[in-house]
Amino acid sequence: MQLKPEQLAAHLARGLRPLYTVHGDEPLLAQEAADAIRAAARAAGYSERKVFTVGNAAHFDWSALLGAAQAMSLFAERQLIELRIPSGKPGKEGSEALQRYCQAATSDDVLTLVQLPKLDFQQQKSAWFNALDGAGMVLRVEAVERRELPAWIARRLAAQGQRVGEGDEGQRTLAFFADRVEGNLLAAHQELQKLALLYPAAPLSFEQVEAAVLNVARYDVFKLGEAVLAGQLARALKMLDGLQAEGEAAVLVHWTLAEDLRALKRVKDAMAEGRPLPMALREARVWGTKERLYERVLPALAGHQLAHLVEAASICDGIVKGLKHPEWPNDAWAALQRLVLLTVQQLAPAGPATRGASRSPLRLALQP
Repeated sequence: MQLKPEQLAAHLARGLRPLYTVHGDEPLLAQEAADAIRAAARAAGYSERKVFTVGNAAHFDWSALLGAAQAMSLFAERQLIELRIPSGKPGKEGSEALQRYCQAATSDDVLTLVQLPKLDFQQQKSAWFNALDGAGMVLRVEAVERRELPAWIARRLAAQGQRVGEGDEGQRTLAFFADRVEGNLLAAHQELQKLALLYPAAPLSFEQVEAAVLNVARYDVFKLGEAVLAGQLARALKMLDGLQAEGEAAVLVHWTLAEDLRALKRVKDAMAEGRPLPMALREARVWGTKERLYERVLPALAGHQLAHLVEAASICDGIVKGLKHPEWPNDAWAALQRLVLLTVQQLAPAGPATRGASRSPLRLALQP
C-alpha cells in the first residue's frame, strides 16, 4: 500500500505495519522517513535490530535474511530487521527470496524496513516490488523541485519556530534561500539548522538569511533541460555556470540539451504525419515533467524552427569536441550558453518585440 511521506507521522501514531519500504532519490527525506520508522519501532518494543546490506545480489546470502525473520530472539521479544539494497536490483534469487519473505512477514514480533534507491518504471512493476507493496507500506520519497522549494523551506522554518517576513519581502527571502540550496537538500537542512542556532524564534529578515546561508546549490544536468524548456533563462544560465564550476563534462551537458531538441523534432514530425500528441510523446519515450513541458511548447513551434535548433545543436556538438565554427565561440561552455539562449529564444512565445523583427532569432543568436 502506498503512503506519502507527509502522511507517515499520522500513520505511525495509529500503529505499525509489519513491513515498510522506502525508495527514492532524495537522501535527506529517505533518511528522515527511516528514522521515524525506527523511532516508532523502538517505542513499540522492537529493541533488537539486525541490518542486512545487499552489496552484490549474486553473492548475498538470502537464506540468512529468511532465517533471521523466523528465528526467535535471545535478547528481546521483538526485533527490527533492515534490508538495504543500494542498487535496487535484488537479482533472480533475491526476487524469489523477497517474495517468500513477504509471504511470511505476518508476525507482530518482527518489523521489516526495506531501503531502496530510486526505482524505474520496470522495477516498480516487478514481482518482488509488488510483493513488498502487498505486504506492507511503501513510501516514495522524491526530490523537492525548485518551484516547491520555497514552500518546503517555509515549512521547515515553521517547524523550528521561525519564519520569514510577510508579503513580497518574505517571498524574496525564500526565493534567495532556494537559489542558494537548490539540488542539495542535505545542505539546505544544515543551513536551516544554522539559522535556528543563530537567530531566535522571530521573523527572519532578508539580510539575516543573506548573511547566514551559504551558496551550496548543486545542479543536476538533467534539470537544466527542464529549465530551458520551461523558458527559465536566468535559472538555466545559472545552472550552466554551476555545472561548469562543479567540473561537469561539457559533452554530457550538450548531450542532454541536444537530446531534448531531437526528441522535440521527432514528436513534431510524428504530429505532422497525423499522430496525436499523446501518442507521439509515448513513441518518443517522453514522460513525467518533460511530457508536460513538451505539451506546452510544441503547439507554438514550427517545424523549421526545430530544424534550426537541431542544426545549432550539431554545430555546438562539434565545438564541444574541439572543432571550430566561424559564427560560434570556440569555448565549449560559451557555445553551450549560446545554445541555451537560442533555444529559450525560439521556445518563447512571440511578443511585440519579436513579431516585427527584421532579423531572425536564429541569426541573432549565431552572431559571435
